[in-house]
Amino acid sequence: MDKFKQVAIDSALSAGHFILEATKSVDQLEVTEKSMNDYVSEVDRHAEKLIFTALLEAFPDHSILGEEHGEQLGAEQRYQWVIDPLDGTTNFLRSIPHYAVSIALLIDAQVVLGVIYDPAKKDLFVAQKGGGAFLNKQPIRVSDSGGINGALLATGIPFSGDNLLNISSFTATMTDLLALQTSGVRRLGAAALDLAYVAAGRYDGFWESNLKPWDIAAGILLVTEAGGIISDLKGGDTFLQTGGVLAANKLVYADILGVTKRHY
Repeated sequence: MDKFKQVAIDSALSAGHFILEATKSVDQLEVTEKSMNDYVSEVDRHAEKLIFTALLEAFPDHSILGEEHGEQLGAEQRYQWVIDPLDGTTNFLRSIPHYAVSIALLIDAQVVLGVIYDPAKKDLFVAQKGGGAFLNKQPIRVSDSGGINGALLATGIPFSGDNLLNISSFTATMTDLLALQTSGVRRLGAAALDLAYVAAGRYDGFWESNLKPWDIAAGILLVTEAGGIISDLKGGDTFLQTGGVLAANKLVYADILGVTKRHY
């Protein structure tokens, strides 16, 4: 596991350095709209290629699932790397310094390693199954908030494609949660960092629907290893399949779940 972790960290740092250098010429980048309001740049593609290359050099028989290059099956399919080379592309393209590289390793479909790197803030989040969660090598824990009252939450707002079908569920959930006297709800546009922030106690809870495995695979391990709870929006374990995810400490989780169960 140590080799897996070191290669993942080195790959994330390398991709993050490339992304940060690319911020100097954002206005010159080639950008494509994958679907309505969902963009990909040449930086996303090249960062993912850097990670693919590093992982395959170290583990040539492993499978890899990447947001931009799709799935590459290896001889050892029980080992699968799941990659988001630039979570928060829209932020990056608008020069908003809130985006991250996300790398996870699944063994037999279970997440055992998660690395999230925010190059703008030099924040490196790492979690290993059974080994705890860390930010820049320091242990992190979810918040000790006693419930939804006064909790600071995060979410993602449906904005494109099939996500628009969930706007009524989202608005109903938001309305009910705000009525419970939270400290507010943040929407910063990078689900990987939202989950990492729950793990670090910066947010008390997070929910979102229609995410992809590469958005959440690393982050869900960070949360659980930091003492938090992860589920889908109904309280089940289908988050990697359905893309609906709820993450929080124990007490906040119960309060949010009571709301999401009604609306999703």
